[in-house]
Amino acid sequence: MIGTIANTSAILLGSLLGSALKKGIGERYQNIMMDAMGLAATALGINSIVGAMPDSRYHVLFIVSLALGGLIGTRLRLDTAFDSLVARFSKGSNLAKGLSTAILLYCFGTLSILGPIESALHGDHTYLFTNAILDGITSIVLSSTFGMGIAIAAGVLFCWQGGIFLLANLIAPYLTPELLTEISLVGGVLILSSGLSILNIKQFKTLNLLPALLVPPVAVGLLSLLGI
Repeated sequence: MIGTIANTSAILLGSLLGSALKKGIGERYQNIMMDAMGLAATALGINSIVGAMPDSRYHVLFIVSLALGGLIGTRLRLDTAFDSLVARFSKGSNLAKGLSTAILLYCFGTLSILGPIESALHGDHTYLFTNAILDGITSIVLSSTFGMGIAIAAGVLFCWQGGIFLLANLIAPYLTPELLTEISLVGGVLILSSGLSILNIKQFKTLNLLPALLVPPVAVGLLSLLGI
């Protein structure tokens, strides 16, 4: 799991550096960093959507996924539970918004899903080392905007990639290009919604949409069995 350890360490180091930067800059500069992070998340979300949509075999699946996922997440009140949990550690801050964005960016990209599988099955850590560099830079920006609490996302990433690593032999046969395309499409929409929320264009309850990521694996599996 050397690749996952490297990825986790990069986020922790980036969070430390970004947190130190946040303490040394004034409110005006913190505001512009917030805008920069919102724009970056928006751009990354759009890029993921535009990149995945032409390759999608099931053009309405992402719409169904978002609708079903939103209903499930709202029923479970995921946003309220997450905000309450984060508030215990950061009263009076907007860490929950930044942390939810960080988790989406770190965990639901192609590199973060395929990386642990390549590491486990072939001993190839290239994807995870590349992801570590990207996540390290992202964590500097996020923590300079939202504070050291962004480091919590490193623990989430470690559990996520560690679980994939341990289950690699079972998961690998089912991670088809079609499925990764659908996951990337839904993930891109969620990252875009986080970016728009950070920019205060519209406050989306992105965490309530998170179960949408579980719909494509079920749907693509069923459709494959039916030969569709």
